[in-house]
Amino acid sequence: MNVKYKNSKKLYSLPSKVEFCKRCVMSNQRPRITFDSKGVCNACRHFEKKYNNQINWQEREKELIETLDRHRKNNGSYDVLVPSSGGKDSVYVAHLLKYKYNMNPLTVTWAPNSYTEIGLKNFQSQIDAGFDNILVTPNSKTNKKLTKISFEQKGDPFIPFVMGQVFSPMRMAIMHEIPLIFYGENGDVEYGGDAEDIPFYNLEDKIVDDYILDFYPEELKEHGLSEAELFNYSPPSKEDVKKVGIECHFWSYYQKWMPQSNYYYCVENTDFMPNPNGRSNGTYSTYASLDDRIDPFHHYLSLMKFGYARATGDAAHEVREGLITRREAVSLVKRFDLEFPSSSAYKYFLEYCDITEDYFWNVMDSWRSEHLWIKENGKWKLKHQVNNNEN
Repeated sequence: MNVKYKNSKKLYSLPSKVEFCKRCVMSNQRPRITFDSKGVCNACRHFEKKYNNQINWQEREKELIETLDRHRKNNGSYDVLVPSSGGKDSVYVAHLLKYKYNMNPLTVTWAPNSYTEIGLKNFQSQIDAGFDNILVTPNSKTNKKLTKISFEQKGDPFIPFVMGQVFSPMRMAIMHEIPLIFYGENGDVEYGGDAEDIPFYNLEDKIVDDYILDFYPEELKEHGLSEAELFNYSPPSKEDVKKVGIECHFWSYYQKWMPQSNYYYCVENTDFMPNPNGRSNGTYSTYASLDDRIDPFHHYLSLMKFGYARATGDAAHEVREGLITRREAVSLVKRFDLEFPSSSAYKYFLEYCDITEDYFWNVMDSWRSEHLWIKENGKWKLKHQVNNNEN
């Protein structure tokens, strides 16, 4: 079969000239990232502020306490909601809220497409550490169909998961009348994007500004999916949000965001465990994004569209945090970024989406950005990869 070619460069407004940050290893092909005149990305510049005393963390903790006190309830009901997969970052936030700041959090989990054994164990460990939890598990038949559609038409099989992950906590906050939602990091600020370093956004404003509605793929209705089937993948109404007055806060605004430190904290306090098989597909990391069996294909599609994958993202923030040097990061990226998912993961993905190998590779090739890939002697080759000469 032939799948229509998708112009990733035009779709994501990618620069024609590929450049790499001179501080970390991130590419200017990451959507919304910006580089300054010295060739340094805005994520690295943000880290400079965090570590050069340009942010008053004591003042920000006062802001945090004031926010928590404003929402604190004294009747035993939940006073904060934490969207949580059972991973190190969300559990870290929930644990501090409960045991350091004496809040009563409700954790809400949108189930992965398919749990890994270690992901399910860490999810249970979160509950065992003292947290009430609502697990929202979507209709598997619908979710699989959406995953296949998203894989082909959006170039990312994870979009249905992201929609459920974003919207289900909002619906639970409305249902339980919890106006305060706490997320971990503001991803655009921490890893490179166009967001401002702000403490929170008002959910009603975001819906009014169509920020959230951009996630909702109206065209999915053309595939015979009913309103009921798409309900959990769509945002709550503006009226319901306004009634509760939901604020979505970022923990990374109030305290230094250190993913590795979050991991050590959770190992010590919640019995969190890393990948028992060692590193994850496509990277050297052992403790992040462990819960979903099709996760490797989310990252591999990034390689097709943007010319970088999971190892680049992991190495970039570890360079910023001073955990590894840029030279070490370059070596790690070259060793792991192009790695194809394991044969067992590949087989499972084909079965999950009910597709053939030919279909899979036609979709993959349809998402390859022409300015990033070239075919030589019948094999695809990435035109640009990070090296040590950028410095």
